[in-house]
Amino acid sequence: MRYQTGGSILAGKVALERGWAINIGGGFHHCSSKSGGGFCPYADITLLITFLFNYYSQVVRTAMIVDLDAHQGNGYERDFKDNEKVYILDVYNEGIYPFDKEAKESIRLKVELQHHTKDAEYLREVKRGLRIALSEFQPDIIVYNAGTDILEGDPLGGLSVSEMGIIQRDTLVFNFARHNKIPIVMLTSGGYQKRTAKIIANSIINLKEKGLINVPFEKY
Repeated sequence: MRYQTGGSILAGKVALERGWAINIGGGFHHCSSKSGGGFCPYADITLLITFLFNYYSQVVRTAMIVDLDAHQGNGYERDFKDNEKVYILDVYNEGIYPFDKEAKESIRLKVELQHHTKDAEYLREVKRGLRIALSEFQPDIIVYNAGTDILEGDPLGGLSVSEMGIIQRDTLVFNFARHNKIPIVMLTSGGYQKRTAKIIANSIINLKEKGLINVPFEKY
């Protein structure tokens, strides 16, 4: 998990240079700078954004977190409380962990879903959320927490989004970033079924086929 955390920080640097980066790991959104939680031992989202603010301050003055994991991202929400430079859009199942009311105060745009939400409603809410968020705030980078625990049958997520729904969701977010000319970092976050690994791979292939990412590029 330390390697994944380092990968998240590196992905921020790469995204500034290339326009996009994907860490096939990371997204430990329940961990704050003070404590871990929910299988998340390192606050990689906080570290990523803080790194960019500190070392790329001439380029990155503001950041938007788009958290589409099934769970509320309470870790970084606690870290960025009252930080006007960070806009948080969090779309999550309100009926599952972590029920962190204090952390919710940091969310600029909160979309709470019910158990068994399916593709049509889910994608509609995500699209609406992105439109509102990007009309209210113009970030220098988007950190996209792309949890696949929204998948139907996930034992912890409680939602009912299909594989195609996940692929469409990722396409939607990357399209918004591309249209607004904002660098994007994707972290794969939660997902508790064996088939989620293949879904992530298929989604990345789809992003390439649609011209939203370009690969390969030289190794780091």
